[in-house]
Amino acid sequence: MKFENIDKLDSEKFRRLTGVKKKTFNEMSIILKEAEEIKMKEGGRPHKLTIEDRLLMTLEYLREYRTYFHIATNYNLSESNAFRAIKWIENTLIQSGKFSLPGRKALLESDVEYELILIDATESPIERPKKNKRNTTRARKNDIRSKPKS
Repeated sequence: MKFENIDKLDSEKFRRLTGVKKKTFNEMSIILKEAEEIKMKEGGRPHKLTIEDRLLMTLEYLREYRTYFHIATNYNLSESNAFRAIKWIENTLIQSGKFSLPGRKALLESDVEYELILIDATESPIERPKKNKRNTTRARKNDIRSKPKS
């Protein structure tokens, strides 16, 4: 599968591709394996992909922001399965507490100074001229030909 090919890369190329170090990737996969064991005790079908492949799929989604359709076709899954797998991995890693960002209070209480740069990327509608009778050209009624009366 995909992870088998990527695992052979050296640490620098692995990080360039996935966005995380191999050590971090391994920590993530350990947390996910433990969570999946708990999940599978309740029953259910095993997933088609390994934990590593699903984690890699999630990192591709987060890093490249590809659509679920593109990711699903790469991993030979349905779009809904790719969505569910990515969401499960995101939620599991956040709930572990190891990979969640600190809250606002923790940032305010710390002595570290942060520099924030905000970019306004909101969509704004294009201003177009209003349509009214003065701006539109109407065809003359005399030019419109009707069927001859028989």
